[in-house]
Amino acid sequence: MSERRSPTIRRRRLGAELRRHRDAARITIEAVAERLECSASKISRIETGHTTATPRDVRDMLLIYGVSGAESDELVQIAREARQKGWWHPYSTVLVGAYVGLESAASSIRQYEQQVVPGLLETEEYASAMIRAARPDFTAEQVQQRVRVRLGRQSLLTQDDPVDLWVVLDEAVLSRPVGGDAVMRGQLKRLVEVAELPNVTLQILPFSVGAHAGMDGTFTILSFPEANDPDVVYAENATGGLFLEKSDELQKYSFIFDHVRAAAMRPEESIAQIAKLAEEPLWKWRPRGSVGT
Repeated sequence: MSERRSPTIRRRRLGAELRRHRDAARITIEAVAERLECSASKISRIETGHTTATPRDVRDMLLIYGVSGAESDELVQIAREARQKGWWHPYSTVLVGAYVGLESAASSIRQYEQQVVPGLLETEEYASAMIRAARPDFTAEQVQQRVRVRLGRQSLLTQDDPVDLWVVLDEAVLSRPVGGDAVMRGQLKRLVEVAELPNVTLQILPFSVGAHAGMDGTFTILSFPEANDPDVVYAENATGGLFLEKSDELQKYSFIFDHVRAAAMRPEESIAQIAKLAEEPLWKWRPRGSVGT
């Protein structure tokens, strides 16, 4: 599998390598900051991948750690590549750029969604209607930009080296007619089409299962092709989202996803149900304002 050259994942990998070399040299962050005449928070943010390091910063840090030669040259080159702009950069004011960067580098994505169809599976009409409803403060141009980015991200599913996507949708996602009848029917048909891709697995978690392991909320687990790039969990919320990277957090969310998909309908049953709903949608026979079935 060829590596996806995401600046975000390069920055994350660079930070991990710099932290490893600093630990091996038994040097504190404060000592490094003092030598480089900068703040300790800058060094910390470089090591966690939250700040892009200049090639000069990397070279100076490695000199402090006693690293030189080919290994130093390789990390300096990674620093140069990490400073390049991703394709999503022009839209950074209307999305979480860090997430898109990690998503573009992922080899597999596992996702549980409670409320809406995930961006990688949305139709243009559904995405537009959903964003307008969820963000009434957005201008028409901001909505259009977000839709454009979502459609651009979907190339991950069909490129030469496609991402493996496994999605579990709560039945509520299929029961809410976002954008109205025609838009939602088109979205359901789109789900059936995308599920035919060999790299996409789609399951429905029906209401009938009752309480389940994923009730705390929506989340996405991103995995990467390189062993040195650990998984990342992204839990989305109204202010952007939260990235989780600690091993115990990763284990917890992997455990939850395994239980959620085990409770869900099998993929072939799920697709058959979605196709049926596209023809006989729930919202047609469930009166507006009613509760339950």
